[in-house]
Amino acid sequence: MKSKTQLQSELKSTGTAYVMYWFLGCHYGYLGKWGIQLAYWFTLGGFGMWILIDLFRVGGIVRRYNNKIYAELEEIDEQKHRQTLEMLAASR
Repeated sequence: MKSKTQLQSELKSTGTAYVMYWFLGCHYGYLGKWGIQLAYWFTLGGFGMWILIDLFRVGGIVRRYNNKIYAELEEIDEQKHRQTLEMLAASR
């Protein structure tokens, strides 16, 4: 399991994703989706259609990516809370 610090460092910025989208066309690569990124490049952004669609989707894609990380962070916090409660119960 990854540490809380590692997970927090993996969170992505919507602003950075849009910069990658506009200037480099590698917003999927920024999110670690290199298979999709290569398909995006080889089809020239889905012959232009994918480019237009992604203009509106980038924010949601980043949000879903970050939500997975937030869920893992919450799980770590809950696990630590349970361990603390178990230690308190054992010390009584």
